[in-house]
Amino acid sequence: MANKILIIDFGGQYNQLIARRVRELGVYSEVRNFDGLTIDKIKDFDPCGIIFTGGPNSAYEENAPKMDAEVFELGIPVLGLCYGMQLMAQSLGGNVAKADTKEFGKTQTYFETDSLLFKGLPKEAITWMSHVDFVEKLPQGFEKIAYTDNCPVAAMQHVEKKFYAMQYHPEVLHTENGTAML
Repeated sequence: MANKILIIDFGGQYNQLIARRVRELGVYSEVRNFDGLTIDKIKDFDPCGIIFTGGPNSAYEENAPKMDAEVFELGIPVLGLCYGMQLMAQSLGGNVAKADTKEFGKTQTYFETDSLLFKGLPKEAITWMSHVDFVEKLPQGFEKIAYTDNCPVAAMQHVEKKFYAMQYHPEVLHTENGTAML
């Protein structure tokens, strides 16, 4: 099976919904818990892409769910969603901090439509946010590709390494064009 996505679950409420959306796009996917998921197990699964789910933790906390940073050296595209974006940023040298203004629910979001994630989509749309933390400093090589009035980095990318991340939830129907983004 050549096209398959590994969804790494960090305790997010939408992990099965992410898998469903990916399958609706005609791509096989499996959800695996981060705990006990080794680099060798990821290699054995041989995914064409990896998605990090959301989760209830803060990426900067000492006991927050983590992945071996070697996952970013496998040459496999990674998409981080919500906590998954924060984990990616924190793991790759960026900084995640508690936001002054929390975002929950429908949020007006502004996109850089030259990004692969947003090609052909409107420059503005509603996304579904659910976060108290935000990416305060991008990791080296990343660029901001979306923002909101209260979240300076609502999405980011490192095109060369094929790392993409969204602070919001494209898998829920409340996010306009979310399926197209996936």
